[in-house]
Formats: sequence, structure tokens, C-alpha cells
Amino acid sequence: MKTPLIAPSLLSADFGNLERDIRMLNQSNCDWFHLDVMDGVFVPNISFGFPVMQAMARVAEKPLDVHLMIVQPEKYIAKVKELGARIMNVHQEATVHLHRLLVQIRKEGMLAGVTLNPSTPICMIENILEEADVVMLMSVNPGFAGQSFIEHTVEKVRQLREAIDRRNLKTLIEIDGGVCRDNARRLVDAGVDVLVAGSAVFKAANPAEEIDILKGA
Repeated sequence: MKTPLIAPSLLSADFGNLERDIRMLNQSNCDWFHLDVMDGVFVPNISFGFPVMQAMARVAEKPLDVHLMIVQPEKYIAKVKELGARIMNVHQEATVHLHRLLVQIRKEGMLAGVTLNPSTPICMIENILEEADVVMLMSVNPGFAGQSFIEHTVEKVRQLREAIDRRNLKTLIEIDGGVCRDNARRLVDAGVDVLVAGSAVFKAANPAEEIDILKGA
């Protein structure tokens, strides 16, 4: 059985003690740092921008997975690259020329990620799967941390895994929203490679131990 990658979402960290929380994750067995960027336009909330992410990047010792929940993400490829990000993840629903955008991200040396909202079917990205290094499925409606997991996402993961395997691709499947120890095993069994966990990690009595539990899924 494969071991999933764990990407704690810093949106759920204690922003009054952000450096402390990042250093804690540096010492944990997590694999990526997941950074949720919200603009108040594409999603009904605002999170943090590049000055805060630059401060995060100076402390973080693991790859940055930058998830842009914003309109016109193509305008920020260079700035995400400057952060030293390993993955730039954009929403299918937020850009008109998705193929071009994924190609541009790869040209900058980053992994190209595409994200689907809960209501967006897998068929919307079947023509660009070859250009995507990561496909992330939202298992909550994006914009706020701490929401409940949407159950039909498990079947959506199976559909995506079948589409990837049918083409013999190495595209990773990432899941974001309401992920916890209660559903992690089902998600990994369905085909997920990367678990994004925010509240499950940062609200745990022992976040590093919770990460280990999720990896054991």
C-alpha cells in the first residue's frame, strides 16, 4: 500500500506564531507546505499575499505547494517562481487558457497543478491531463478552512485515477478540504497521492503525531 504525501495547509496555522508552526512542520514528517492564496473575488475570502509567503519561504524547509484561488493566475507565474515554489496550482475555473498556463508554469521549472471545484466534473480537464503534474480536487467549496468533507469526492477521485491510469500518466492526485484521519484511508484507497490537511493537523493536540497518523492511512 502506498504512503501518501502530507501537505499541511498553513491557512490553519496560528498566524500570531507562524514561524513557530512552520519550524514545527520542518521537524515533522510532512512532505509539502500548502499555501492557500485567496483574492476575495474568485472565492469569498482573502487570505495572504506575497509578502507573507516570502516570510514563510524564508523559514520553510520543505517544498511549497502554492494554491492560487484567484482570478487571472497567469499574472503571477514569475512571483510564484521567485518564492522558490515547487508546485503552482491554479483553478480550471479561473483561467480561460488553461493549457497555455500549465505549459508556462512548467517552463519556469515548477510542477504544474490544476484544481477543480466540487461542482466541476473530471471531463473538464481530460484534454490537458498530459500537461498537469498534479490535479487537486476540492472536497469542500473553496474559501474557508474547517469545512466538512463532501462525500461524493471519493467517487470523483476514482474517476480521475481511472483517467490518469488509462493514459499511463504519472500525474499526482491531491485532495484539499475536510481531510482527516476518518477519511484519509478511503481517499488513499480511491487513488489519492497527496493529502492536504489544515484543521486536522493544527487543531490536533500533537500536530506532528497527527501527520504520522495521516501518512499511515
